[in-house]
Amino acid sequence: MLELPHTSTIEGNAIRWGRLGNGPALVAIHGTPFSSQVWRRIVPLLSDRRTVYYFDLAGYGVSEMRDGQDVSLGVQNRILAALFREWELDRPDVLAHDFGGATALRAYYLDGLRYRSLTIFDAVALAPWGSPFVQHVRQHEAAFSGMPDYMHRALLKAYLQTAAHNPLSEEALDVYGNPWLGPVGQPAFYRQIAQMDQKYTDEVQERYGRMDCPVQVLWGEQDQWIPRERGLALTSLISDLPLIAVADAGHLVQEDRPEAIVAAVLKHIELAGAPRR
Repeated sequence: MLELPHTSTIEGNAIRWGRLGNGPALVAIHGTPFSSQVWRRIVPLLSDRRTVYYFDLAGYGVSEMRDGQDVSLGVQNRILAALFREWELDRPDVLAHDFGGATALRAYYLDGLRYRSLTIFDAVALAPWGSPFVQHVRQHEAAFSGMPDYMHRALLKAYLQTAAHNPLSEEALDVYGNPWLGPVGQPAFYRQIAQMDQKYTDEVQERYGRMDCPVQVLWGEQDQWIPRERGLALTSLISDLPLIAVADAGHLVQEDRPEAIVAAVLKHIELAGAPRR
């Protein structure tokens, strides 16, 4: 497990974060409903070449969870920008997944953050998005937040499994599920779903264009949450490189094919360091 020994208070949110490795900076941004532990098998393999910064988004993992908290995409990019300032980063490499992808894109196009390279995969970036389950929870958040524990556990486990193409181990299910249990975690799980609003990608989508750094887009071929066609469309807007389709992987590529992410990042950061013609 990755350690997150540091806490930063940003816009009233206690954000937990960690750092591992040596060399130029790389920032890893997780998605929903996960945490920075999605990088637990990836960060150690990058840490001999990069100082990797990782954190739990507001309302996720071991970062603060509380009633009435804003955990929407509308706040996450501002938190990322504040962390960049605190860490004194100038054009780090960035690795981003799912909501982390939306956060990295919003921070680039809305907040002016700049990256040395961006490796982005299975990202929430283009409308439409939001499964029937998400839409249902948004209409009935209170009912889901208060359901009996055994029902919530069963629903959570089934939901997490749909993110992966291959069966998740009990260890992985515990890693991703445990933060969402109990009197604090259960309502927080439904809170973040209730705040999933397409307006946060709509307001930045029309700004998409070629970024001023190398961008590599990857996509799980078996992603049941966001189809690969959405990845192809995103690639055509922001990158000069072709999309890399990851075989035998669903939305949660970190569990299905972590080696594919490591290989893509290592190749991409090497490309970013090559002289431009």
